[in-house]
Amino acid sequence: MQYLLLLYYDEKRFQALNEEEKANLRQEYFALIDELKQKGQYLGGNPLESTSTAKTVRIRDRKPVVTDGPFAETKEQLGGYFLVEVKDEDQATAIAAKIPAARTGSVEVRRVPVMPPRK
Repeated sequence: MQYLLLLYYDEKRFQALNEEEKANLRQEYFALIDELKQKGQYLGGNPLESTSTAKTVRIRDRKPVVTDGPFAETKEQLGGYFLVEVKDEDQATAIAAKIPAARTGSVEVRRVPVMPPRK
């Protein structure tokens, strides 16, 4: 089964870290990714750019309305994701608990129903 692990954290808190702290955090992520790859569980993942670069699109009166930023004010922002292949939700949540973002933010665990290819 595939699970998407959505990483939420406070962008301002991350931006306030010094370069050494950021480098140490990146190393933690790389180590976890290497571990998951060795187990054949890591399918992909990426950080996201800051919400200051985001756009939100809504259709109103049949016309697109584009606004800057995320759709709602929150204390934590979606900052990245992991896509993993595991046997069940318990394995997915165990991996989520290892992700550094879980220490100061949260990691949302969502099953991905893989769609069959269209003919």
